[in-house]
Amino acid sequence: MNMHTIRITFILIFASILSIHAQSISSKVVDKKTNQPIPYATIQLSKNKGLITNEEGRFSFTPNQKLSQTDSIYISSMGYEKIGIALSALTDSIIYIEPKAIELSGVFISNKNLTIDEIIDNIKDRLDQNYSRDLSHKKLFYRQSNFSNLNKINVKFKKSTIEEFNKKFIDSVISIIPRKSSYYTEALCDLYGNFQKQKLNIIKSAELYDKSNDGSMEALSDKLETILKKNVKPNSYLKIKSGWILGTKVQMDSIFENNDEAAQVKKEVEKPNKDDKNYFLDYRKSSLQGLLSDMFFQEDSQLNFIDKSSKYDFELQDYTIIDDSSVYVINFDPKRGADFKGTIYVNTEDFAVMRVDYQNVKNLKNFGLLGLSFHDTTYKGKTIFAKNTDGKYSVRYLEKTRGNIFGIDRPLKIIEKNKFVKGKRKQNELSLGLDIGVGEVNKYEVVIFDSQPITESEYENSTENKTIKPQYLSKYDPEFWKGYNIIEPNTAIKQFTAIEEES
Repeated sequence: MNMHTIRITFILIFASILSIHAQSISSKVVDKKTNQPIPYATIQLSKNKGLITNEEGRFSFTPNQKLSQTDSIYISSMGYEKIGIALSALTDSIIYIEPKAIELSGVFISNKNLTIDEIIDNIKDRLDQNYSRDLSHKKLFYRQSNFSNLNKINVKFKKSTIEEFNKKFIDSVISIIPRKSSYYTEALCDLYGNFQKQKLNIIKSAELYDKSNDGSMEALSDKLETILKKNVKPNSYLKIKSGWILGTKVQMDSIFENNDEAAQVKKEVEKPNKDDKNYFLDYRKSSLQGLLSDMFFQEDSQLNFIDKSSKYDFELQDYTIIDDSSVYVINFDPKRGADFKGTIYVNTEDFAVMRVDYQNVKNLKNFGLLGLSFHDTTYKGKTIFAKNTDGKYSVRYLEKTRGNIFGIDRPLKIIEKNKFVKGKRKQNELSLGLDIGVGEVNKYEVVIFDSQPITESEYENSTENKTIKPQYLSKYDPEFWKGYNIIEPNTAIKQFTAIEEES
């Protein structure tokens, strides 16, 4: 082979490598027999690195510089054959995989006659050795989807001694309050730490929502403030004598301070302070801490089906395959007032729970006091674990949905008082009757692409970008995450467009 031929060959190889790195690879994993998409399938890119298909079976990624056309990705899902595909062969937008027959290993056969109680006891006995609690550096993608629905808003005008606060004004206020709103936030992050302590470094992030909703509420707030400032006399102060409205905290006749259950509800519906310069980082960090600390094997976890197993009925339903391991498929249902039902998938060799799907069977909280109500209606999700090189398991994918209904049915009074006048201190008053109901659903998704152990000094030396600000998007932009590995957005996110963008 002469030098010219060698040079041409090298150029062609180099060009092929560049071309594969220049564009993202997108595909959909589908059951070959049923033609149905396969959600939450694992796409392994290299050792300890990978991603997961979304609920519609879709995934996309951008190969890094270490991969060439001859390298392969490996696709696996519970109950299916694991397949490897060379990057050069990823030309189709659909990848078909086939169900896999269970191969009975010696360990599986020896464990097959265990009773369900013995299996649960083995799970409990091996929790500490099965799940990693060590310090690590995780590369992850976080998505939060919030949906609010103003189910009911009835405001009865009773009295006003402030001219601008008349029935016409109150009706105009009601007309501009948004009835429904959606908010999505996404962040690619480095998470350092363990279940007890974390540091979060956000690499890139976005917020997707309709600014007109925020704008209408901001304009309303400014208008209310202008009216109040204009009418409040010198040395006067305002006393607000009712509950919460439109997400704004006000004094509630001290009931939150004097009632433990009310105080807990206050914490759940309290919104973060967006004026805080560290708001975005702190809120994402707090959310991730909450999600990761509520694993079923954690002490005092609300998901107590293993810790409080006597409160549940377990039934062995079937056997299947996850990541080449045979697993028990075990359903659990509540008894004695327990809160959840679901399915756990347990490795037949080491008795690790490799996946759990769960949902609540009743409201987790029902609170009512002095015209205020709160119902914790939805707590459901799934968590998928993967085995590390040290033989312990850590979270690969986490999905959780939380929902609640908050209501207020009580009077609202805004009273102007003055300490320095003689006689009655009350100067002005606005009196309304409120009957409002708001429903909220929050969905969280976390996919961990890579997890590596770190030392205590590496943790201490890790940093947080505290003043990170997300980029605002009024509609889904497929170019925003180009070149980054994320979990593919579902159809609802892709189709989201703010009203301001349409007008």
